[in-house]
Amino acid sequence: MSLAVPSTKVGLSRDDLVMRGGVVLLAALLLVIVGLPLWALLAKGFEDRDGKFVGLANYVSYFSTPALFNSALNSLHVAAVSTVIVVPLAFLYAYALTRTVLPMRWLFQGVALIPIFAPSLLPGLALIYLFGTQGFFKALLGGGSIYGFDGIVIAQVFYCFPHATLILVTALATADARLYEAADALGASKLRVFFTVTLPGAKYGLISAALVVFTLVITDFGIAKVIGGNFNVLATDVYKQVIGQQNFSMGAVVGMVLLAPAALAFVVDRLVQRKQVALLTARAVPLVPKPKPGRDFLATLFCTVVSLGILAILGMAIWGSLIKYWPYNLSLTLDNYDFAKFDANGWDSYWNSVEMAVGAALFGTALMFTGAWLTEKTRDFHLVRGVVQLLAFLPMAVPGLVLGLGYIFFFNAPGNPLGFLYATMGILVVNTVAHFYTVGHLTATTALKQIDPEFESVSASLKVPIWRTFTRVTTPICLPSILDIAIYLFVNAMTTVSSVIFLYSPDTKLASVAAVNIEEAGTTAAAAALCVVIVLTSAAVKVAHLLADRFLLDRLQAWRRR
Repeated sequence: MSLAVPSTKVGLSRDDLVMRGGVVLLAALLLVIVGLPLWALLAKGFEDRDGKFVGLANYVSYFSTPALFNSALNSLHVAAVSTVIVVPLAFLYAYALTRTVLPMRWLFQGVALIPIFAPSLLPGLALIYLFGTQGFFKALLGGGSIYGFDGIVIAQVFYCFPHATLILVTALATADARLYEAADALGASKLRVFFTVTLPGAKYGLISAALVVFTLVITDFGIAKVIGGNFNVLATDVYKQVIGQQNFSMGAVVGMVLLAPAALAFVVDRLVQRKQVALLTARAVPLVPKPKPGRDFLATLFCTVVSLGILAILGMAIWGSLIKYWPYNLSLTLDNYDFAKFDANGWDSYWNSVEMAVGAALFGTALMFTGAWLTEKTRDFHLVRGVVQLLAFLPMAVPGLVLGLGYIFFFNAPGNPLGFLYATMGILVVNTVAHFYTVGHLTATTALKQIDPEFESVSASLKVPIWRTFTRVTTPICLPSILDIAIYLFVNAMTTVSSVIFLYSPDTKLASVAAVNIEEAGTTAAAAALCVVIVLTSAAVKVAHLLADRFLLDRLQAWRRR
């Protein structure tokens, strides 16, 4: 005789239903702000100017037009050369910061981050003052010109250096001192230790840095626009096709071509990261560099030279913004900061940028952190969560110009109920959040993974609603990471050019876009002045963030320490 065992399967709880509903809403939102605009861009490439389907005719026309196809080759050439220059420089700089006893390390770290706070066109403007037609050091070029390939590469080195340095500092900071002690005990030379221990330990960081730099260069618009001259690249081709010729179909084709190398670099980076293994185990001994006068002197000298190069470019832009009439009247003036003389919007463009940056920081941080929490804490529901993860990672592989062009085709399409957003501040905020979504999502996910699941278990056992645990426990614990996301969004919203160049209206023109327009009109000093204002604003917000970390969050997070 057998006894029937009653089923013990329990249905979904109220919290589970709420979480799943939230994930579905998140997937729908990401589909609208990321997926559908890219689909609209792809579809536009198969249409003619009148919107009729023409198949691959536009792509055939593109690849059979030498001038357009050469732009793709130029972009690859610039990206490859810039990557070869930036990565070794950043590696040596990061090595000096992490593996040597460097005096005033904090100062060198701060100087290396300066380019992050500047729009990409700032180094181009500085190079014009230094080596342009009326530049101070034009004679050093021996009759050559800074406009074109050389100028783009030099400016890209300045622009991309901090991004590679941040990655490589992280890669070199995690080292096991026991490996170096074993190498010393075996009598290995310093050079052999470098090639057999240091480089292999940092290889994934080197690959990631190279792919990030390659992607940044090939997708950047500001530098090529300012100092590219007649040297065409993909980013400027998209702009010329859309703004200059109003050929949206060919602009979509060039956009898809621009997307291909960026997407490929992203896929390679993801594959490399999957193979990465932990280099710092629980038994590892942190590597603390010991003073070595010769090595430390060379490291200090190298960092000083690189830092002076960064400060020289920034300083040249600042000085140029204060000159009355370059190069004939070098007396100082603040007239170049009276932006109403050079642009109809005057200072309104700057305040539009601040408004957009604040909006992106508030809306984006809330969306990214809540979205990451929903994705991480929802049980099962693998299909929808997988869609969310895909859409969250997709923006990392999409150039700003491509996403902005997709927004034109999607939000401006006849019959789209979201068309009311077009040419408003709202679409600029949404576009910026979508463009920089991946980094914020990864930051939030990393912070959430560090929280012990026991918090949720205890809350569930006490019948505490999941949303209350989120507001009273999860959010306070992750507050430092939440502020990091907000500052990241604010700074990038202030400096971005490519992602918004197609989307502004006369009433919502941003400072970075106004700087491009002012430079186009030939008023380099005023364009430099606007870039300097952006740098100062971004840096001031970052300093406020550091002070908050030091004096406010340090107290609020005191419970972490025993």
